[in-house]
Amino acid sequence: MSKREFIIPFVGLKVGIHEFEFDINDSFFENIEYSIVHGGNVKVRLLLEKKETMLIGNYFIEGTVKKPCDRCNDEVNVEVEGEYRLIYKFDTEPSEDETLVTVYPEEFEINIESAIYEFIAISMPGRSIHPKGECDEEMVKVLREYTVNSIDDNDEFDNDEFDEDEFEEEEDFDEDYEDDEDDDNDGFIDPRWEALNKLK
Repeated sequence: MSKREFIIPFVGLKVGIHEFEFDINDSFFENIEYSIVHGGNVKVRLLLEKKETMLIGNYFIEGTVKKPCDRCNDEVNVEVEGEYRLIYKFDTEPSEDETLVTVYPEEFEINIESAIYEFIAISMPGRSIHPKGECDEEMVKVLREYTVNSIDDNDEFDNDEFDEDEFEEEEDFDEDYEDDEDDDNDGFIDPRWEALNKLK
């Protein structure tokens, strides 16, 4: 894909809403340095509203991308979908707001390539793994071998859900144990002090 495809000259656009569509494929991600996505097929629809003082971009993302599995590191297909808004404000000062991009007076076009990549990236789930049984078993065995705590078939490599209730119960137990320990130490007398007291 040509990088020029993602450059939109806004000077010639009339005030109002303008629609753009992009078919994102493997070559798009190949052009992104240090991309965490290896490829994919994603439809991007942009509704760009031009006003006197700004451009309002509404991005609609839908498709599938390829990235390393968080369990075995083999490639896994991940569905992405989301709606995002980015405002391009005509101004002379840079903005600290992540949802606002400053467009300086001398500029006449916007490049939306990085915005599309970022929106695709944040559309991915926090953890991307193969369905149970589809991971690279050799890699899983290596990970088991080099994990500090031994991992059996019922451990984290097979359980994708984290039991927060169980974790909270363990925290409560630790707090109760510490309280009990403090109570036990309240009446404790160091034997060395006791021996010194007898010498008086």
